[in-house]
Amino acid sequence: MAPRVTAVLLGILLPCCLAWPSPHSAPRLSLSYKELLQTRTARPFAFTFNTSDYRILRVDQDQDRLYLGTRDYLVSLDLQNINKEPLIIHWPAPSSHQSECHLAGKGQQGECFNYVRLAEPLNRTHLYVCGTGACRPVCALVHRGWRSQEYLFRLVPQSLEPGKGRCPYDPRQSNLALLVNGTLYAGMQVDFMGTDAALFRTMGPRPAVRTEQHDSRWLYDPVFLRAHVIPDSSESSDDKLYFFFREKALEGTMGPAVLARVGRVCLNDDGGHRALVNKWTTFLKARLVCSVVGDDGMETFFDELRDVFLLPTQDEKNPRLYGLFSTLGSVFRGSAVCTYPLSAIRTVFNGPFAHKEGHNHQWVPYTGRVPYPRPGACPGGTFTPGLHSTQEFSDELVAFVRAHPLMYTPVYPPQRRPLLVRANVPYSFTTLAVDLVDAVDGRYEVFFLGTDRGTVQKVLVLPTDPGILEEVTLEEVEVFKTPAPVTSLWISSKRHQLYVSSEVGLAQLSLHRCGAYGPACADCCLARDPYCAWDGRHCARYRPGTTRRVRRQDVRHGDPLRQCWGFNANEQQLVEQVQFGVEGGSVFLECHPRSPHAQARWLVQPEDGARRPLPRDRVLLQTPQGVLLGPVAPSDGGKYQCVSTENGYRRLLSALRLHVLPRSLLGGAGPPHPICESWWGRPHAGRQSQIGTVQRARDPDSQWIAQNTEGAWIRTEFLGTSEGGLDLRWNWTRTSQHSQELPVGRRSPPRH
Repeated sequence: MAPRVTAVLLGILLPCCLAWPSPHSAPRLSLSYKELLQTRTARPFAFTFNTSDYRILRVDQDQDRLYLGTRDYLVSLDLQNINKEPLIIHWPAPSSHQSECHLAGKGQQGECFNYVRLAEPLNRTHLYVCGTGACRPVCALVHRGWRSQEYLFRLVPQSLEPGKGRCPYDPRQSNLALLVNGTLYAGMQVDFMGTDAALFRTMGPRPAVRTEQHDSRWLYDPVFLRAHVIPDSSESSDDKLYFFFREKALEGTMGPAVLARVGRVCLNDDGGHRALVNKWTTFLKARLVCSVVGDDGMETFFDELRDVFLLPTQDEKNPRLYGLFSTLGSVFRGSAVCTYPLSAIRTVFNGPFAHKEGHNHQWVPYTGRVPYPRPGACPGGTFTPGLHSTQEFSDELVAFVRAHPLMYTPVYPPQRRPLLVRANVPYSFTTLAVDLVDAVDGRYEVFFLGTDRGTVQKVLVLPTDPGILEEVTLEEVEVFKTPAPVTSLWISSKRHQLYVSSEVGLAQLSLHRCGAYGPACADCCLARDPYCAWDGRHCARYRPGTTRRVRRQDVRHGDPLRQCWGFNANEQQLVEQVQFGVEGGSVFLECHPRSPHAQARWLVQPEDGARRPLPRDRVLLQTPQGVLLGPVAPSDGGKYQCVSTENGYRRLLSALRLHVLPRSLLGGAGPPHPICESWWGRPHAGRQSQIGTVQRARDPDSQWIAQNTEGAWIRTEFLGTSEGGLDLRWNWTRTSQHSQELPVGRRSPPRH
């Protein structure tokens, strides 16, 4: 019977073993929602009202305010503490608009409310805000005062105006919006049916312009994501709006269904004179490629652009661009992050245009004459100083732009490979934010990635050898009590905070949880977190400006042998435990590595022999919590040690002495079955446990065991029933009075 039951147990546990994450992508620190709150580094938005669909619309670090849009509400929050006196505007759609929305066939999915989707600073004292208005977009001004200390936040009723072309009709549709010097740039579906997508420019002194209508060469069912104004030269006339989106591919069934795009227009584009009137005449777009080439040479594409993050640098003309991509379909599920230099994007826009020719209408590079000035150039810029407006463009140039908005060459990341990849994992990334962090040994880019299961991962990408990157997942935390996909991430470098939103709520997190890595210098060093360093006593936040002599940090190598010399002696000393097993039964030896990146192995030293690795034939089952030995014999008695190795650093995690008791202690009845279930019990001093009474009633000799294990931990394992009644096997563990106690009812000990 024993082999059969063991096989059943292996069949149950093996799928769990196969589901363990790879040690390379597994986070070194994983915190549940409850554990995250216990670190006191997170603060969920505590105010509850009847709303949903939380969106972080703007983080204003000058006024220390965060503007949150939800269903029927606009909220202004303090960046230091999002629960400190929030300023709330209740902005529902009129009941007449809600009724008309329901009569139009909407409302089954909650569309007939006012979802606030835009909050942009118009000036120092006012915000320009827009909402879906129950499928009737509406915009208004919000007076926020000159300083945040005024606690002024009210809607200006006289400023209400239609929001068509500025806010989408349907809250499920993605949109982008950016207010620059009083001019609003917005990309969205601009009609009730969602059939007309456009990039608009409205407000401001210049005429309103948009993309060509119902022309799939320009936009083909796009999903707009982000937009940024980036100067191309020292001339302000060369300033351009770069916008990012995904759209259906023109190739149809011959290529991918969706492609990632980057587009751009000139800020001073006034449209054409005779053709493309009130339409963009500088509109160009190119494909963004993020792919992985396998060992067999096959290229796997991540074509669905999910989010874009722009990291400013000292050179405002060349910020760092990061794109978050995912795969299409259900056969292969993966996410990737690629980076693109602005110089590479500009090179593509200065390259050949895409052109269709031949009976199959294949895309080829255009080899004909290109008009002057080059399509996409801004009037009055570096290369067009003699032109003052796009309305001076020739008819030939305008016609070429209308027919050739797409560039032939795609934009590739450096070395044509992603920074990080997740594949064959039960989640996808949904949004990202990047922080530039100064550490002892350099400056590092830290990625914060939201997932569709409501967690946030903190990832570090390190260059090891030329052309080779090492991905280090520092932590993964559950942000919300009710899991929901993360919709937006914002970083406040001034406050050292991360703000996370989802359908169900908002949370504020510190960028670091240094104390959670462990109490020793080695734990802090092995974490390789650029936010953290060992200060001589604790793992604490690293501050580049401080002058403390004792600061131990090694982000690039994570070598505690070199960094923590003299500090590792402060690690908690282990107390050797005594564990008992019964001859012919099984014994579980527990060992909990402090990191999934560590490899644990057992050493055994018999009573009459030298220390050696634990033979594999003695192990029935190996789990992340320890090993199951059996059937044990008296020769298995001795000293056992569990040693973990991480990045070349070895530490002792568990030390115990195993005594194998003869089977005669059970009255001659051997255990007929292997372990089926186990639990922890702790007999208190001065009284006997029920199980202990049963065992002593069957075997008077067990009094010696009871006397030598008074007040100790007892592991009792149910074996089944027999003619003699209940069969029990005892595994005794005696610990010192100064050793750390394990909590009753937990299968694994608390985190170190």
